[in-house]
Amino acid sequence: MVANHDIHLSVRKGTVHALVGENGAGKSTLMKILYGMQKPDEGTIRVDGQEAAFGSPADAIARGIGMVHQHFMLADYLTVLENTVLGSEKLHGIGGAARRRIIELSERYGLGVRPDARVEDLGVAERQRVEILKVLYRGATTLILDEPTAVLVPQEVDALFGNLRELKAEGLSVIFISHKLGEVLSVADDITVIRRGTTVGTAVPAETTPKQLAELMVGSELPTPETAESTVTERELLRVEGLRLCADGGRPVLDDIGFTIHEGEVLGIAGVEGNGQTELIEALIGLKGADSGRILLAGEEITPWPTRKRREHGVGYIPEDRHRHGLLLDAPLWENRMLGHVTEEPSAKGFWLTPKAAQEDTRRIVAEYDVRTPGIDVTAGSLSGGNQQKLIVGREMSHKPRFLIAAHPTRGVDVGAQAQIWDQIREARREGLAVLLISADLDELIGLSDTLRVIYRGRLVADADPAHITPEELGSAMTGASSGHLEEAAPTTAAPAPDASAPDAPAPDAVQKPVPPQTAKARQEKDTPR
Repeated sequence: MVANHDIHLSVRKGTVHALVGENGAGKSTLMKILYGMQKPDEGTIRVDGQEAAFGSPADAIARGIGMVHQHFMLADYLTVLENTVLGSEKLHGIGGAARRRIIELSERYGLGVRPDARVEDLGVAERQRVEILKVLYRGATTLILDEPTAVLVPQEVDALFGNLRELKAEGLSVIFISHKLGEVLSVADDITVIRRGTTVGTAVPAETTPKQLAELMVGSELPTPETAESTVTERELLRVEGLRLCADGGRPVLDDIGFTIHEGEVLGIAGVEGNGQTELIEALIGLKGADSGRILLAGEEITPWPTRKRREHGVGYIPEDRHRHGLLLDAPLWENRMLGHVTEEPSAKGFWLTPKAAQEDTRRIVAEYDVRTPGIDVTAGSLSGGNQQKLIVGREMSHKPRFLIAAHPTRGVDVGAQAQIWDQIREARREGLAVLLISADLDELIGLSDTLRVIYRGRLVADADPAHITPEELGSAMTGASSGHLEEAAPTTAAPAPDASAPDAPAPDAVQKPVPPQTAKARQEKDTPR
C-alpha cells in the first residue's frame, strides 16, 4: 500500500503553510518523513535550498525542523524547565543559562511560559505553549503543528494564532495541520491539499471558502446541512444525583453533579479540559467509583455496577483518549472490534468467542464508516488517528446502545467523516438514544446538543440554550467569565427518581425543546458540513 505518491510541498520562509486532507490522505506519513521518523522510498527534501536526508528526528532537529504532536510529549511531574532541557542538556545546561534562555524565548514570542511551573498544574493551552517552546529551544526555524487547536477554546485559539504571528515576524515558518477549515483559512498564508497520498492542489486563503476547500479534499460536493426536528421525549433514560468524586488528597474533582438525559436527547457538557470531564466520564462508565451520589439507568441504580455490566445493559462509550481506553494498538482491527463487547454478539455466542463473526462485522464497519486500511488484519496502531476514531465509533454504534457517552467523537477526523459521525448520532437519537456529549469543538456542541451545561472546577455552573449561545460566549463561560446568554445552573442535587412502575410518566425536569433552526443556519454560515 502506497501512503504517499508524488507529493509536492513548498513552504515559504516566514509563513504559515496549512496542510489539509481527509483521514488517511497521507498527512501523518508526510510529516513523519519531514521529521525523520520515517524514510521515503524516493523523492527529494530540500532545506534552505540544500538537499537533506533525515534518518531520525535528531537529523531533522539539526536542520531546524521541530514538531509539536497532537498528543503532547510532556512529563507531568517535571517542571517546564525540566521538560524543556530533557534530552538537550548540552545546549545550555540544566541551570541558570537554561532558565535565562527559556525566559528569553517566552518573552520574545509571547508564550507566557513559567520555567518553574509543574506541567501537571498547567492547562491545555499552556502545555501546548511549552511544546512550542521545546522545539524553539532546540533551534527550530520550521515548526510542524499537528492539530494544534483540537482541544482549545476560541479565546485560546486566538492566543495561539497571536503566537504564530510572532513566529512569522521573526522569519520562522510553520506547517499547520488541521481539519478545522475556518481556522485554516484565517491563519494560513498558503494551503496545500492532499488526497489519497497525492498533492491535488493549492489554495489561496483569501480566494477560497471552507466549502470549496472541503470539496477539494474529498473530491466531490458535500451535502447541504438540514435542520433537524426535536427528538427529545419525556422518558428519562439517565439520572445522576449528587455525584461527588475526590482526588487522592481529598480535593473534590466532581462536586454535587446532577443532571438527567431523556430518550432522544443530547446533553452537551462544555468546559476547558481538566475541569472534571474525565472524572465524570470515568464515573459514568464505571472506571472510577464515586465517593457519594447515585447513577440511574432507566430507573435502575447502576452506581455499584462494574464497567462490563454497564456495557451489557446498553451503555456505549467513545473515549476521550482513544489510545488509552479505546484501542489495543498492537492488535489487529478485528480484535479491536471485540474490545469492550467480548460477551456480546458478534464477538461471542454464549460462552464461546466467535472470531469469524467478529472479522466479518469488522469488514462491514470498515466499509460503512470508510476506515482507510489495507485489511482487517493490520494493527490499529498502523491507522491514522482519524481512521482509528472511525473504527471506534463504528464499533460502539453497531451495538445499538441506549445511552452513549461520546467524548470528543470527531476529534482528529476530516470534514466528511465528521458529517458521517454526526448523522449516525442523529439517526440513533431519532430511535431513542440518549447521549452525553463532551467536546472541545464548540460548533459541534452547539449544533448537536438539545441542552447545554457548563462544567467549571468540577461543578456544573451554568446552563445554555443552543439556540442562542455563540461559540465565543460559550468559550467565555468555560473559562469562568459570565455571559448574557447563560443562566446560573440550577441546584444539581436531583429530585427522587420517578417510579419505575410508571416509565412513561414525565420526569420532574423533563424537557421538550426543538433543535433550533438557527443552529443549522449558523453552522452553514461557518461552512461546517453536517
